[in-house]
Amino acid sequence: MDLFSRSWTALRTAVAGLSDEDFAKPSGCAGWLVRDLVCHLVIDAQDVLITLVTPTEAEPTRDAVTYWDVAATQPTGDDPLDALTVRLAAAYEEPRLLKFHLDDVGSAAGRAAGLADPGLRVGTRDEVLTAGDYLRAYVLEWTLHHLDLIAHLPDAAGPPAEGLARTREMLQRIAGAAFPASFSDKAALLVGTGRRAATDEEKAELGELAARLPLFLG
Repeated sequence: MDLFSRSWTALRTAVAGLSDEDFAKPSGCAGWLVRDLVCHLVIDAQDVLITLVTPTEAEPTRDAVTYWDVAATQPTGDDPLDALTVRLAAAYEEPRLLKFHLDDVGSAAGRAAGLADPGLRVGTRDEVLTAGDYLRAYVLEWTLHHLDLIAHLPDAAGPPAEGLARTREMLQRIAGAAFPASFSDKAALLVGTGRRAATDEEKAELGELAARLPLFLG
């Protein structure tokens, strides 16, 4: 729960520090500008709020790791919901409005997470998780999108080290294998999720795992 808060706070702080010009730069998400990614974060925050007030008595069907589905191909931005996100982002027109909305809804999502009972069962995407597992799953979401946010912003602060480490751990469990110790957490996440191509040297170090990568999570 604490790591969710730290990761989410760091990501929102990074967005708050962006210049207006930064919003028009590409992000690490294929087909999305930074403004599109920030709009997606607003939607994510809404999802967190909705899920935490959707209790159920059903047995959990997923946990923090199995929450994620692995797709065969990388998102291109052409999915109807992705395309809607781009249109919504453009409708804000002024970056300060996007910043305000993220701070407003994002702060509420953070407060709701802090008040949530980790053992509460909640429903989302036709699945059931404990609130604790749901929030742990979102550490991965916040961390990867923080890397997306700063992909072309070299002066922007990155995600917390503990968030990178936890996300690497979850990605390794999804992959069913560990990344080489020579890989930094950031390199493991970028290569492992297809955000960056592995170098020839990295492919050699990955060995058999290279054939299973990248993992496109959704």
